[in-house]
Amino acid sequence: MLGKLARQQDPNVLVGFDHADDAGVYQIAPDQALVQTVDFFTPIVDDPYTFGQIAATNALSDVYAMGGKPLTSLALVCFPDKADLEILERILAGGLSKMIEAGCTVIGGHSIRDEETKFGYSVTGVVHPKKVLANAGAKPGDALLLTKALGTGVISTAIKKGKAEPAWIDAAVRSMTTLNRRAAEVITGAHVGPGPFGSAQGRLRPGQVEQSSTANQTSNQSFAVHAMTDVTGFGLIGHAREMALASDVALRFYAGRIPLLEGALECVRAGHVPGGLKNNRDFAECLVEYDEGVPDDVRALLFDPQTAGGLLISVAAEDSPRLTQALIAAGVPAFRIGEVLPAGKPSIFVTK
Repeated sequence: MLGKLARQQDPNVLVGFDHADDAGVYQIAPDQALVQTVDFFTPIVDDPYTFGQIAATNALSDVYAMGGKPLTSLALVCFPDKADLEILERILAGGLSKMIEAGCTVIGGHSIRDEETKFGYSVTGVVHPKKVLANAGAKPGDALLLTKALGTGVISTAIKKGKAEPAWIDAAVRSMTTLNRRAAEVITGAHVGPGPFGSAQGRLRPGQVEQSSTANQTSNQSFAVHAMTDVTGFGLIGHAREMALASDVALRFYAGRIPLLEGALECVRAGHVPGGLKNNRDFAECLVEYDEGVPDDVRALLFDPQTAGGLLISVAAEDSPRLTQALIAAGVPAFRIGEVLPAGKPSIFVTK
């Protein structure tokens, strides 16, 4: 639908909706731009507090995916008129706990009566205009890294059906309530210091971000990260498609290297497949070619809609080992799952 709308001509818009990126970016000063995003959805777990945490983690993720730092947020609430308000209080408390962890201040919000509970946030952050990490910019030869395992969609569906094992639920909730903050800080070199950008480190080459010196990171390192996106509702393939089209490249994934949450394969085999997975597959699979050895259940999970998923990072191949090591040292799982190829057909190739 957005493609049918007239484009507003505003030179301050650095990232709009043209390339289906994670958030909008609007320049307000030579050295500062706003990052703006919004996301809300229906409950995917039974516990209200945990649902609030997941909704907040998911909304914050888009700011991190752009290389930004979240500053403020507004809560979006839809709640039944006759439902127990203590449930809503627990949802809000869970969301607030993650906003506090992110250093993002909740400054208000809006609520309406609705038969179905929905919750989320509009989040505003900041980023240097020269350091925006959009989904465009991936270069042939880049390595593709992923920071979270796939499978939250199928496991959430199993939860709704009462078929999920406790270990599966624990793994999925742990993933969905883990902020991408630490990963983004390693990639962008964010420092704790005065002002929204921390201490100054000098200017970097275009397309390059610098890693900060902290207890968990190696100092004086920089990484040529060319593009980044988070893997959420459109699944790995859906967001990879956006990166490939925006960057005018093709992508190759190695199915055996893609991390999967415990229970994800079992959920697919048992038929706990969300409608979003089917929709994603119908929309994007036309651009995908598979090696014969890629199992059907793994193929399905490549389209699984993720909630608060990980970051998909396109980084220069020579920097990939150091970035992977830095992420792991910071407590962030990191997996090299593929590489960027010159533009061609198919746009996405999945091999064993």
